[in-house]
Amino acid sequence: MEIILIFISAAIVNNFVLTYFLGICPFIGVSKKVETALNMGMATTFVMTLTAAITWLINTYILIKFNVPFLEYVAFIITIASLVQLVEMFIRKVSPALFRALGIFLPLITTNCAILGLALFAVLREYNFIESVVFGLGAGVGFTLALVIMAGIREELEFMDVPESFKGAPITLLIAGMLALSFMGFAGLLSV
Repeated sequence: MEIILIFISAAIVNNFVLTYFLGICPFIGVSKKVETALNMGMATTFVMTLTAAITWLINTYILIKFNVPFLEYVAFIITIASLVQLVEMFIRKVSPALFRALGIFLPLITTNCAILGLALFAVLREYNFIESVVFGLGAGVGFTLALVIMAGIREELEFMDVPESFKGAPITLLIAGMLALSFMGFAGLLSV
């Protein structure tokens, strides 16, 4: 049951984008079309899940074992950068169109603070291996959910009569704020 609660908590209650405000750059930048947002979300979910697993192994069997927890940030950043390079090469090979659509945001997964935050939260919360992987998957699903919701709203806004002064960034930031407020309504429901 606790595994399910960790997943729901990471995906909805403590959504990385809309509650912790981590990963805002791709949230705003890639959320213009639902298809692109979904693909970016799936790539980020894959990286988050692998990051959770690999950083747990590195932390448990290297950093703690050799009493070098001060290398946590460096080890985690190197792990994340390596995983993103693998994902980038895979997407470039499998779907060149998606690779072009994601553009600069694909390599920016490396610097996405949501992924580093995931690794650090898992250590801070002292999750075991399975809990870390579920936490990574849940955080990725929550990230994808936020991206797709935002993209859906932004696609619909193209057909709306929006005042000139609100077009572009102002309406996008207002919607992001309203989404964050709605997700914060879940705050405190789960503490996992």
